[in-house]
Amino acid sequence: QLQLVESGGGLVQPGGSLRLSCAASGFTLDYYTIAWFRQAPGKEREEVSCITSSDGTTQYSDSVKGRFTVSRDSTEKAVYLQMNSLKPEDTGVYYCAAGVRSTCHPEEGPYDDWGQGTQVTVSS
Repeated sequence: QLQLVESGGGLVQPGGSLRLSCAASGFTLDYYTIAWFRQAPGKEREEVSCITSSDGTTQYSDSVKGRFTVSRDSTEKAVYLQMNSLKPEDTGVYYCAAGVRSTCHPEEGPYDDWGQGTQVTVSS
């Protein structure tokens, strides 16, 4: 089992930015497709972004497209989620998830490993 750890969450004003990190101590993530999910209070988890293990293709939900960017560290030690122009509705717990899969397509099944999450709060 891959032990994932998210970091970088915090309190930020609307319009601000945060960068979340997802890493597995002692392992690289190059063989894993990594997805970012978030869960707002009273809501189901929502996949907001994904980056593939195969060719680095990225996907974004409509709610974050144009504001969030997912990327891999050049050493494959971490995957980042750069969040810009944050809105109050972006508030929630953000999780990274890893899957031994080549694409972000749901036909490849569920993700295998999840981190514990990091809180992001966007508020004035």
